[in-house]
Amino acid sequence: MLKKYFNVVILITVLFVSNAFSQSYGVNLDTVKSSKYDMGKMWTFDYPPVDYLNETYGFKPTQEWLDHVRMSAIRFANYCSSSFVSGDGLVMTNHHCGRESVSQVEKDGEDLHNTGFIAMKLEDERPVPNLYVDQLVKITDVTAEIHTAMESGKTNDEKVANKTAKISEIEKRIAAETGNRCQVVTLFNGALYSAYVYKRYTDVRLVFAPEDNAGFFGGDPDNFTYPRYNIDMTFFRVYDETGKPLKTDNFYKWSPSGARPGEPIFVVGNPGRTERLNTYAQLEARRDYAYPDVKNMLDMLVNTYTDIIAKNPEKGKELNNTLFSYANSQKVYMGMVKGLNDAVLMAKKKHFEKTLRAAVDANPTLKAKYGKAWDEVANANVEMSKIYPELYSYSVNARSASVQFIAADKIVSSALNKETLDPSKVEAIYKNYDADLDKALMKFRLEQITKKLGKDNAAVKIFGNDTPESLMSSSVLSTKEGALNLLSQGPDAILKSNDPFIKFAVLVVPKLNELKKKSETLRNIETVNKELIGRAAFEVYGTSIPPDATFTLRISDGVIKSYEYNGTIAPPKTTFYGYYDRYYSFDKKYPWQLPDRWINPPAEFDRSTSCDFISTNDIIGGNSGSPVINKDGEIVGLAFDGNIESLTDNFIYNSDVPHTVSLDSEGIIQVIKNLYKVKRIAEELRSGKLYTE
Repeated sequence: MLKKYFNVVILITVLFVSNAFSQSYGVNLDTVKSSKYDMGKMWTFDYPPVDYLNETYGFKPTQEWLDHVRMSAIRFANYCSSSFVSGDGLVMTNHHCGRESVSQVEKDGEDLHNTGFIAMKLEDERPVPNLYVDQLVKITDVTAEIHTAMESGKTNDEKVANKTAKISEIEKRIAAETGNRCQVVTLFNGALYSAYVYKRYTDVRLVFAPEDNAGFFGGDPDNFTYPRYNIDMTFFRVYDETGKPLKTDNFYKWSPSGARPGEPIFVVGNPGRTERLNTYAQLEARRDYAYPDVKNMLDMLVNTYTDIIAKNPEKGKELNNTLFSYANSQKVYMGMVKGLNDAVLMAKKKHFEKTLRAAVDANPTLKAKYGKAWDEVANANVEMSKIYPELYSYSVNARSASVQFIAADKIVSSALNKETLDPSKVEAIYKNYDADLDKALMKFRLEQITKKLGKDNAAVKIFGNDTPESLMSSSVLSTKEGALNLLSQGPDAILKSNDPFIKFAVLVVPKLNELKKKSETLRNIETVNKELIGRAAFEVYGTSIPPDATFTLRISDGVIKSYEYNGTIAPPKTTFYGYYDRYYSFDKKYPWQLPDRWINPPAEFDRSTSCDFISTNDIIGGNSGSPVINKDGEIVGLAFDGNIESLTDNFIYNSDVPHTVSLDSEGIIQVIKNLYKVKRIAEELRSGKLYTE
């Protein structure tokens, strides 16, 4: 589920596997080479790959086509993609992108996640509080301004500060000039910068959402898998300033027959973040001292939430979404860990870097400007690895720290700075407090800091051999009242407290502040030199390779095709019969339950209709809700996930194996028209305008 992959933003790593691992597969790593599309196919609208598309598919898009495609795609809030699919503001995105909106419009006595939501009439469409969509209306190159600002700095810290200030200045200036929102986008690690101007629509209303059991059929076990059976879709409508459905010329028409295997199709959306231009040293650092810790944290959270829900089923509705998010991220990090452990993948990355550096070194001008950048990045990461154990152990992560650690950090930090901490900030820490969760989080953190620092570390010794249970019972920070009482006593009393968590914070907070300064200096070295490497790559390759994803609009080409998996062959398309096969095969149990309307569907519902398909398009988190179109600019699908093979796409793209899972446009119509009986929406999709009988 791509949205959650994008939303959970955390640090990165994995354990090193020697060359002997890949040798066991009969691979000689010295012969492994990077391939043309390792950097992927997330093309920008700033520099569309017109010649490439013509050479590959015999299709040369016009500027008019590109502008229409760009303006018909819209960014859904700050986490998903979507598109206009009628001239009256109808918007299509994923069910998992709209799940929060469904909760927001739910009225007393309703259970829309269980029953679904259908606005049978226009006036039934419900406004979603604070929901917005953004349309990219203009792109301007601002590279020269930012490069000039950076180059005026004498140190790395000054260069980064100058860049940040200039970006802020440009965004404010263009916003004032246009009356729209402006975002400066970094491309090729900073070789290019573009100002993206967005028109924001804030009156967005829910039109249709299937039941959770249909829109998230198969739950986390089926997530990131294929073959897939899912209708991960939701429809909204944008209204104008007068409260009427928005009239727009920029929308995708519906394909009369969907897409066929082998024909070119395009995903248009906002992929979140990739790290394909990162250096080999950066990938090693993520492999060796970041991703393992994230994976361990997610393993703990998934196990803990699963256990709490099993013991307290009544908490399921409250905690399931959080569990789904963590389980989704856990699967993502497992895939990335596996990828960074893959010596062949790493050998490809090394070969790409070696080839680029050779091209730079062969040109005296390029060598003078960029030749040392890789070594600077490598050295910065070596230094970072030395401070990482303490930096990790002393930092408080709200996801994996108990309330005692979080409260101690806030209270002690304010006391050391002689600041007055607002009691409401302490009270917020204890909102929705759960003792079982708190105990698990405390146990995990104590184990982690002991593992990182060793039992002889002064900070670790504060806790000695105390168990989480004894620490919870002895700490005044185990209750909101105790924490507020300590806060009220003032800085001196706080810093002299014998509470073990306060003593820990008193010892580590000053050290952490120094470590953060060192970390910032090292990150600035990395940032400046990473930008130099981006400029070098751009000078060597130009726009023949796309830049890393930045949660801004991209167009990715591909085809629907079969592939080998698990000793068999995956079909290019699945049908609705698969829903019923899994429903009965898993004895009708969650998460393969079906809503009542699905169990005994109307006779008109054709189960042989294509439900989902797999294609070679290049997507990642943030692409959820992206329209899939053909060369005529018509909707043929709706992207909603990747398969297991896609989980290394953060670092490298494999164009040989399909990675993108989408709903079929014909399946969408079939469900809306013949199962849910929402004729007005089915007809609006087909005609591109509001349907009135």
